[in-house]
Amino acid sequence: MNQDRIARVQARMIEVGVDAVALTSPVKVDYLTGFAEGTYERFLSLTLFREGAPVLVCPALTENQARRHGIEDIHPWRDGENPYALLHGLLAKRSALRVAVDDEYWAKHLLALQHECPGCHFSLASDVVDYVMRAKAPDELAKLRAAGKIVDDAFAELLTVIRAGQTELEVQATLQGMVAARGGKPTFCQVAAGPAGAEPHHQNDDRPLTKGDVVVIDFGCEVEGYQADITRTIGVQEVSARAHEVYDVVYRAHMAGRNAIRAGATGGHVDHATRQVIEDAGFGEFFNHRTGHGIGRRVHEAPEIGPGSPDVLMPGDCFSVEPGIYLPLELGVRIENIVNATAEGHDCLNAEPSPTMILIS
Repeated sequence: MNQDRIARVQARMIEVGVDAVALTSPVKVDYLTGFAEGTYERFLSLTLFREGAPVLVCPALTENQARRHGIEDIHPWRDGENPYALLHGLLAKRSALRVAVDDEYWAKHLLALQHECPGCHFSLASDVVDYVMRAKAPDELAKLRAAGKIVDDAFAELLTVIRAGQTELEVQATLQGMVAARGGKPTFCQVAAGPAGAEPHHQNDDRPLTKGDVVVIDFGCEVEGYQADITRTIGVQEVSARAHEVYDVVYRAHMAGRNAIRAGATGGHVDHATRQVIEDAGFGEFFNHRTGHGIGRRVHEAPEIGPGSPDVLMPGDCFSVEPGIYLPLELGVRIENIVNATAEGHDCLNAEPSPTMILIS
């Protein structure tokens, strides 16, 4: 049990006017208690009230594991029983009518709970638990830095072996092996060569890297539950002047976004700084996503670094800065680093990207 985190969630509940927070997300339950149980069809919910210890409603078959992590107020249920009525009774006992649930609450669980609790008002817990999770403690920052170093070092090694003729899938296997060899848990890896680079969510295939290709490589890893996420763009042998131009614009947009970071600025302010560079260069319509996303226990979390985002940056916020330009059927360029917001600006959790496109043989 992490009493400090629990206390911060409870303080935030009072600030936003919530009586109870009911969580099913394994990541969030683990964040608060150290108890990790995968999401599945049986209902499991950790509920926090404004004061006192958390309450866990869980299948009887997971009760012992939960107790080993210091959760004492456990209400197990067996197959055939109604866990939603069980949670309703706990809410009613504390007159908790304003209930926040996490974004990952399964629809079937929420609908059943709403049926059992007709007098309750349900809202999302994003402004409670997600908000508390944003400000990373020193030990969390250390894990994020460790994960960042693994992907940095793996990419540096990849540059010594990647060659024309290798397929996207082969590059993926090589890179993820390098991550694993350094103690990281590989999570995702996108290798988008040539026209596929214009697909931000490309699925790797057996297309070989070919002379003239611009290759977008986006990959990550996990270290002790914390995530890394990095994107680099390279060229195969010789690339067009247009490709170099696009890379230069994206690099300048990336740096402009980072220069706009400081505690007190909004996510929208940072996004505007990156987007303005790309729009001024005439590529605005080809930047089709937000500038960045928070990162920590999950690859994507708060804050939002996107157009008009009102999220006010605070010291300890960790997020990506990843502008991109995607020219359909031609090429894509994206550059991504993870940063930690500070009062003075930011710390970068990755090695600096190259200001010019790296070419491989």
